Amino acid sequence: MNALVAWYFVAVWGAGYVATKAGLQYAPPFTFLSLRFLFGLLCLVPVLFFFRARWPGTRAGWGHLAVAGLLMHVVQLGGSHYAQYLGMSAGVAALVISCQPLATAVIAVRFMGEKLAPRQWLGVFLGLAGVALVVWHKIDIREVTAASLVATLIALTGVTAGTLYQRVFSPNCDLKAAAAIQFAAAALAFVPLAIAVEGFQVRWSATLAASVVFLVIFTSLLGVSALYWLTRHGEASRVTSMMYLPAVFAVVLELAVFGVAPGALATAGIAVTCLGVALTVWKPKWKSSTSSR
Repeated sequence: MNALVAWYFVAVWGAGYVATKAGLQYAPPFTFLSLRFLFGLLCLVPVLFFFRARWPGTRAGWGHLAVAGLLMHVVQLGGSHYAQYLGMSAGVAALVISCQPLATAVIAVRFMGEKLAPRQWLGVFLGLAGVALVVWHKIDIREVTAASLVATLIALTGVTAGTLYQRVFSPNCDLKAAAAIQFAAAALAFVPLAIAVEGFQVRWSATLAASVVFLVIFTSLLGVSALYWLTRHGEASRVTSMMYLPAVFAVVLELAVFGVAPGALATAGIAVTCLGVALTVWKPKWKSSTSSR
């Protein structure tokens, strides 16, 4: 089960980069994200109606989920979308955000009591090196500005902190309730920003609609829930090492959809990335203390 959920997460996270790039052609970042989370709340209404959600029993519980949502959705997506909107190349953005497994490993070992074997540390660094090779042909330093770099680093901080925050403070939350609370928090943050900064300007199109639908249903609802589910059932550093793989999936998707074959450097990067992830996640038995026995 863990393997199926993990591969689903990798696939939709990788495809999400393509959908985001398409959607940002028709709406600026805060407006695009407002549409994404407003539509997400609309999609959650029937889910909450037909499937009873277990809501947090305390104000602190609600607050923890809201904070995790603000970090994961507002800080991470706001930063990464704005960096792309400012013209940062996809390669640079992917490489910076792919530092998440390394950042998570350092935090998990230092503050969460996790232990990584030398083999796993090697895997973390190999994975990052592999991603660098995969996206090397898309790296254009000339398109990196101070503002876009800061925005991407903010996104990296958000996705790392959000994942760990929910693991620590809301480890057993109902994922349906978590999604509703976090989408509402994100919408409350993005809608005023979109109105004040961008005038909520939208050029409606089928491409924009398809992008929003895909990102809401397959990435925000199912993909983020898959990530939270995996971190609940496995060590944080091992789970987040899978964040190296969406860049690989994006290359495979380009080949399947557009017929763009990866070069020798990217192919070598794919092999190195997969080896790094394998070294990090492999265990005779992937089971955490919270898994059923």
